[in-house]
Amino acid sequence: MMNTKKLTLLAAFCGIFLASFSFKADQSDALKKSMEAGKTTYNQVCMACHLDKGQGIANVFPPLAESDYLMKDVERNIENLINGLQGEITVNGKKYNQVMPATGLDDADIANVLNYVMNSFGNKAEKMVTKEQVAKVRADLK
Repeated sequence: MMNTKKLTLLAAFCGIFLASFSFKADQSDALKKSMEAGKTTYNQVCMACHLDKGQGIANVFPPLAESDYLMKDVERNIENLINGLQGEITVNGKKYNQVMPATGLDDADIANVLNYVMNSFGNKAEKMVTKEQVAKVRADLK
């Protein structure tokens, strides 16, 4: 028979273990919802240049699919969506030098579209982008 101390520790461990699954499920559901909204935004704003599978247009618009540039710096991605991007960049070893205009998207739309592209097309982000994170970057740009 287990003593009370061992039983209490076992119960606490089981509670923490089960709570971690619940947290991951909540986070997973939130990411899924964000990605669904982000896909809509992507189709409306980004797809014309980056195409339906994020492959971009060779030597013109960089790929988002399996993109080292995209996955390297979330804050830079947020800034690029807020302010646009011009000047030479290197993506997956290839140079691109086109203008991407500012998107005009709000904080939630930027977070959602980044969650979509950073978790699609062969990409897998470590963390979910939040609208609060976007708002902080936007405030820091002023």
